[in-house]
Amino acid sequence: MPRILAITNQKGGVGKTTTTMNLGAGLRLRRKKVLFIDMDPQCSLTYIMGGDSEGWSVKDLMVNPGLDPVVTIQQLKEGDLIPSHRELGTVEMILTGSDRAYRLNEALKKLGNRYDYIVIDSPPALSVLTVNIMTAASGVIVPALPDIFSLQGVGELYGAIEVVREQCNPRLRLYGILLTRDVKRLVLNKSMREMLDETAKEINTRIFHATIREAVTVREAAAVRKSIFSYAPGSKQAQDYGAFVDEFLRLEASGAWGN
Repeated sequence: MPRILAITNQKGGVGKTTTTMNLGAGLRLRRKKVLFIDMDPQCSLTYIMGGDSEGWSVKDLMVNPGLDPVVTIQQLKEGDLIPSHRELGTVEMILTGSDRAYRLNEALKKLGNRYDYIVIDSPPALSVLTVNIMTAASGVIVPALPDIFSLQGVGELYGAIEVVREQCNPRLRLYGILLTRDVKRLVLNKSMREMLDETAKEINTRIFHATIREAVTVREAAAVRKSIFSYAPGSKQAQDYGAFVDEFLRLEASGAWGN
């Protein structure tokens, strides 16, 4: 079965969508079969990948348990995508019953071993969508800024992960924290990095050694609907995301997160 990666942080503006895009793109460059899923009603990943948010979408999978997920998959230049829909947020009011947390998980089971990895972009809030993502996921990767607000957000997110682990998905793991928009030369950032390291130890996870340097290049790539590897393959940010993908694969191969 595929490893399902939830890219989430309840704070916006931390590089969640660009991390989803570039993690998946980096895995594809390493000959992995990857499916992207946009679970954010803002449809940012769908837009960046050049997807169509008006046809079949992840909303249909959530509200129609009998739907074959294959019909929702769009084959795009940057990879296979199940797009979001601007009305995805309304499923909170639509879904009822004891299976409401398992809709996404049950849909993805139908894909079998079609993919090696499924990478999911999450909404910047704790909701029934986020619970569905965590219930389906093998693990969570948290993009975070090296600042005090991100530090607080990681702690709150860990609480939600623990609840989902206890009630819905005992195999769920917090894989680690990826620092984005990192400016290593600033004393404040160095201090925050140390605090994040302490927080990571307290919640039994890690700060990835690879960090994503602050630069306009990543935002430019998103604006032209490309991964950083397609837009600026020789850039420092492509090197950063490449180092992150390699570190992730090394940890996986070492058995850091189990099967």
